[in-house]
Parts: sequence; structure tokens; C-alpha cells
Amino acid sequence: MKNIVQQIDRLAERTTEPLIPLLLLFTRLWVAWVFFNAGLIKYASWDSTLYLFEFEYQVPLLPWKWAAYLGTGAELILPAFLALGLLTRPTALALFAFNAIAVVSYPLLWERGFFDHQLWGMMLLVNLFWGAGEVSLDQLFRRAPKQSLLE
Repeated sequence: MKNIVQQIDRLAERTTEPLIPLLLLFTRLWVAWVFFNAGLIKYASWDSTLYLFEFEYQVPLLPWKWAAYLGTGAELILPAFLALGLLTRPTALALFAFNAIAVVSYPLLWERGFFDHQLWGMMLLVNLFWGAGEVSLDQLFRRAPKQSLLE
């Protein structure tokens, strides 16, 4: 029985291992798309965004206007880095924190969008722990030949 389980596990590993870079790319693009679109909506309806940050969202530690600018900027800039796979781990960590703050700051999400935020958080954790994978600028820079400072 143990031998059968090991054979099945090895087969599954050989089958899925080549797909890992695609999974990492998929999670990066999915989360980047969601956050970037949210940033575009905030930017396009700036008066509404300011209203929401002043009266609806309860962002801890920051004045509401700072939170509006920083939040919108984060939603427009960080997803681009994530999609490209550039500085993926710090970007995923920043977006994970941003996602958590969004849930804490807007109690209506607890009723409606909490499961979406959980999914996005899990996808960000995948990229935080495993990195961007082979299809990324991080990997491209990692492979670039290193030049000596003396040359």
C-alpha cells in the first residue's frame, strides 16, 4: 500500500511541477487585476473616493485624506509590480497588508466581500512564500550575469 501511495504521489508531482510557474503567474495576474481595477475606480470617481475615506472607511492610524491618496496609489502601483513579477515578495506582502486593512477598515466587507478578500489574501500568500516563479522579471534578473564591481 505504501508503495502505491508513493508511486501516485511521484506521478502527481511530475505532472503538476511543470505547471507551478503558470499557477504563480495566474495568482499574480488575478490579484493584480482586482486591485488595479479598484484603483482605477477610485481614481475615476475621486470625489466619491474622498467621501468614502472621510465618512465610511475607518482606516486606522492615518488621516482619511492620506489614506485615500496612499490607498489609491497602492492600488495603482503595486499591482503593476505584482503582474510583472518584480519585487514580488515585498509587493505581495504589501498588498496582503493592504487587503487586511481594507477588511478591517470597512465593516460592510464582512457581510459581502469577505470571502473574496480571503481568496486574494491566500493568492498573495502563495506568491509571498513561493515567489513569482519562472515567468517573472524577478527570475529574469536572477538569471542575469553578475558583473564584478572591479570591471
